[in-house]
Amino acid sequence: MVKFTRMKLVIKPKGRLGLDLQELWNYRELFYFLAWRDIKVRYRQTAFGVLWAILQPLLTMVVFTVFFGRVAGIAPAGIPYPIFSYLGLLFWQLFSNSLTNASDSFVANAKLVQKVYFPRLVLPISSTLVSLVDFLAATVVFAGLLIYYRIVPTPLGILLLFPAIVITMLAASGLGLVFATMNVKFRDVKYALPFFTQLLMFLTPVIYPVTLIPEKFRFLLSLNPMTGVIETMRAAFLGLGQVSWLTLGISLGISLILVFIGYFYLYRSESEFADVI
Repeated sequence: MVKFTRMKLVIKPKGRLGLDLQELWNYRELFYFLAWRDIKVRYRQTAFGVLWAILQPLLTMVVFTVFFGRVAGIAPAGIPYPIFSYLGLLFWQLFSNSLTNASDSFVANAKLVQKVYFPRLVLPISSTLVSLVDFLAATVVFAGLLIYYRIVPTPLGILLLFPAIVITMLAASGLGLVFATMNVKFRDVKYALPFFTQLLMFLTPVIYPVTLIPEKFRFLLSLNPMTGVIETMRAAFLGLGQVSWLTLGISLGISLILVFIGYFYLYRSESEFADVI
C-alpha cells in the first residue's frame, strides 16, 4: 500500500529576522519597476502633471501666511513667514505623503502579494519614491523664495539637506511599515491615517517656531523625528538660531527605532498576508 502525504513548501528569507540583504539586492529590478510604475500612475491623465507637487505646498503656504502669519502674528523675528512656513511644509509633505503611500502599498498590490513571492519590504519602500519626486519638484519654489527674499543658504545648510531627507524618509518608512501591516488586517486604518497625520502636523513645528513652546515641554516635542529635521533646516538655511545636533541626533535615533519596529511587525505578520489581504 502506498501512502501519499501532502508536502508543504515554505519559502523564507535566509537572513536574521527575515532580512536578507542579498535577496533584496536580487529583487532590485522589481523595486525599480514598482517605483517607476507608481510615478507614472501618479501623473497619468492629470491636467497639471508635476505641477500638483508644486501647487500643494505653495497654496498651503499662502493660506498659512494669511491666517497664521498676518492674522495670528505667528512669525519668527527677521524671517519672512512665507519662506519660514514653506520650508516646514516642504519636509512635512515629504513625510506625510511617503507615510500615506507606504501605508497603502500592500492593499493596493493585493494580487501581487497573493500570487508571487518577493521580499514584502520592496512594496512600501518603492512607494515612497513618488513623494521624493514631488519633493524635488517643490524645491524649485523654495529656491525661488530664497532668491526673492535674498537669503543665501550656508554651506552647512546645503550639506545637511541630504541627511535631512534621509531621516525624513526613514521616519516615514518606519511608520509606514507599521500602518501598512495594520492596514492588511484592519481596513479602517485608511480612514484613521489622514486624521493621524493632520494631528501630528500640529504637534510638529511646521507653522510655528519651536520658541512658542514652553522650554520645559520642548524635549517632548523633540521626540517627534520631524521636529529635528525641520528645526535643523531652518537654522541652517535661514539662520534661525543654532543647529541643535542633539535634536537632530534624537530624530535620527527615533527614525531608526521606527524602522526596526515597523520591520519587526511586518516580519511577524507577513505569513498571514495572503489569507487576509
